[in-house]
Amino acid sequence: MARIPLGYHLVKHFPKCGNRDLWYKGYILVLTFLAYTTYHLSRKPIGVVKGVLHSNCSKYDDDDASIPFFPVFESNSSNVNDSCWCCWAPFGGGNANILLGSLDYAYLFAYAVGMFVSGHIGERVDLRYFLSFGMIASGFWTAMVGMAYFWNIHSFYYFIIMQIIGGLFQATGWPSVVAIVANWFGKGRRGLILGVWNTHTSLGNILGSLVAGIFVDKAWGWSFVVPGFIIGGMGVIIFLFLIVYPSDIDCKPTNSLPVPSPDPNEYSDDGEAVHSRREEQAKPEDIKAITFWGALQIPGVIEFSLCLFFAKLVSYTFLYWLPAYIHSTSHVTDERAADLSTLFDVGGILGGIFAGFLSDMADCSATVSFISLIIAAPLVYVYNAYGYISFTVSITLMAITGFFVNGPYALITTAVSADLGTHPSLKGNAKALATVSAIIDGTGTIGAAVGPLLTGVLNPNNDAEGWYKVFLMLAAAEIVGALLMVRQVIKEVRNFCRKSTVYQPLNSAPNDFDGLLDLQRYSKKQDICKHVLQRVFRING
Repeated sequence: MARIPLGYHLVKHFPKCGNRDLWYKGYILVLTFLAYTTYHLSRKPIGVVKGVLHSNCSKYDDDDASIPFFPVFESNSSNVNDSCWCCWAPFGGGNANILLGSLDYAYLFAYAVGMFVSGHIGERVDLRYFLSFGMIASGFWTAMVGMAYFWNIHSFYYFIIMQIIGGLFQATGWPSVVAIVANWFGKGRRGLILGVWNTHTSLGNILGSLVAGIFVDKAWGWSFVVPGFIIGGMGVIIFLFLIVYPSDIDCKPTNSLPVPSPDPNEYSDDGEAVHSRREEQAKPEDIKAITFWGALQIPGVIEFSLCLFFAKLVSYTFLYWLPAYIHSTSHVTDERAADLSTLFDVGGILGGIFAGFLSDMADCSATVSFISLIIAAPLVYVYNAYGYISFTVSITLMAITGFFVNGPYALITTAVSADLGTHPSLKGNAKALATVSAIIDGTGTIGAAVGPLLTGVLNPNNDAEGWYKVFLMLAAAEIVGALLMVRQVIKEVRNFCRKSTVYQPLNSAPNDFDGLLDLQRYSKKQDICKHVLQRVFRING
């Protein structure tokens, strides 16, 4: 059994209304929610600061006191753009967007590699230690990026190295929190609850934009240092208060029948001691972890992983480049652009919750993802084409686009990962969940690395033509992601039609006209399902 954290001895004295197990489930949900919120909060600064590292300096005079830093830039360099005399070297040349895109790529590629490794390690160590260490280390390396401002560092390799190390430690978060939540909530319809829980992604982006935006036009180094302290502090809280397994504190294990309290004098009806029966249950740490290849063989893992590749490509391109896009097209300040970009995440919060709700209601996560991706494809193009018309149109389209872009991303990374990680083929091996979630999110993160990198390549001059190419790429990515879901959608429609045929009317008497009418309705429903399958998906038989 994992060592009980010190903070539990304080928490156990808190007043608990109603069911004790339910109270601790809520406690774990809130704690993991706050933990991953700080992960995303600490990822956002680089997207906010880009507008300062490479800025249009024509708005400043040479002796303007409002310049957010003292620039060091060689004006006689062949790469110098006269309008970038105030840029932070080495991001002042004509290749600035490519360099900034390379920072995103380095970070996210390291994050993707770290994700696969973290899933493997997370199943074999105490997740409380692993998660808290990862958060503290992430905070340190996030702050180190900001120290380039205070130490007057202008080496591109410094920024690249800091991003790579930071990405590796940031990867400790997702497999850990998903596995912990699954330990407490088990199987069943959890799309809605995980959809609400997954709003930590968008909330972290919003808070990260706001926190980084406070300092970006004054001293951009603090835009990294402050978020670094926040996630590091949260790591200490996780170390002190996180409880990994319900059995660690004698809560009822998930997916099992109720277990009475471990009173040594309490016996069941057959005379067997209850506490001895509890002791005979398999301990979580005794369960053998699944291999990487074994996780890939779980039905649906490959399709959802590839779909998430394209979903995260779009989502993370918005995450890292939306403030720069708003600043470039709307000519607002960097702080204002960071604030406006949060509306995309507000839409994403609602989209994630709604996708989880639909998934629970219809039990068809692939279909929900497919529909969201199909709708999102034209929306990203429309946002770029018509978002400039007015401020109201811009923020409305931004929120709606965020709703459909983040819906499938949130659903796949939470409910789908948890469901596949507890697939019947695993025969109850809950330890597979960290590896499954790492494979799915790790593959998605490779897409998240490719998107921002391609943005820098397609839009080197930060102009309208370049942004047109970027949004065309995003629309194409949404379509490809939807196509990857077709096989899973067909399977879900088949299952839906199969369930509709297994119907017994409430009144089964031979002469009962109402019961016969009900049966006819369901027979008609079966015919409709078969017709849809044959005509839409072109399935024979």
